[in-house]
Amino acid sequence: MADKIRVGVCGGAGKMGKEVVKTVLAQPDMTLVTVVDPGRAGEDAALVAGVAEPCGVLLESDLSEAMAKYQPQVVVDFTAPAFVLNNSLEILRHGGRCVIGTTGLSDEGMAQIRAMVEDKKTSAIVVPNFAIGAVLLMKFAQQASQYFDHAEIIEFHHNQKVDAPSGTALKTALLMEEAQSRFASTNIPEAQEKEILAGSRGGKTDAGIRIHSVRLPGLVAHQEVIFGGVGQTLTLRHDSLDRTSFMPGVALAVRKMVTLQGFYYGLETIL
Repeated sequence: MADKIRVGVCGGAGKMGKEVVKTVLAQPDMTLVTVVDPGRAGEDAALVAGVAEPCGVLLESDLSEAMAKYQPQVVVDFTAPAFVLNNSLEILRHGGRCVIGTTGLSDEGMAQIRAMVEDKKTSAIVVPNFAIGAVLLMKFAQQASQYFDHAEIIEFHHNQKVDAPSGTALKTALLMEEAQSRFASTNIPEAQEKEILAGSRGGKTDAGIRIHSVRLPGLVAHQEVIFGGVGQTLTLRHDSLDRTSFMPGVALAVRKMVTLQGFYYGLETIL
């Protein structure tokens, strides 16, 4: 049997991080070697994740020290926008490969990660959404954009999500714009548009796609893309009802990163 993939997790005490820990522990071809989360340092990763039996991997407080000591081949990051860039660069500096699920990375940040990947001749992937259904929604929206000139995106997430719009919505808009370079957000001339309440029409991409962000308790991750045409509308929707919906995609990305080289954006690029 081939050697197991040595996997690390950043943000292992967070909601997504706990699911990643449980997922890695359940994979026959992976071994969990380190988990970093300063807030719970010293605790057993499995117990923090809600697994009944301890796994013997204790949460670490310092990523650089954990990388040097345990040498994971792939590290999955689910932390926060303020930390993800530095984490990713640190992982790459130590010879690890990155699976980045944290959203909120700027274009400049992704360019820095890409440059480091090229310099180290390794691999990294930024994934706005690991759910296969969400990936399909993006592709269907891209196809529909060839036939509709008007489209808006509504994304719904839990009220603890700090970035808006979501990475999924931004990636969806990017794919849609590859099929249609200019959308009309309204038939009213822009100079005549009037928002009684600022921001009520949502944010607008350069190509004219309006994006609306909803943040409410009880939600996980949901998105609608609504197209409008003469006498008709088309609505595409995906719902992640539980964070386990993302885990098959995470496991897939971990396996792919050890076999690929280069920088990837979106799960669909490695399917």
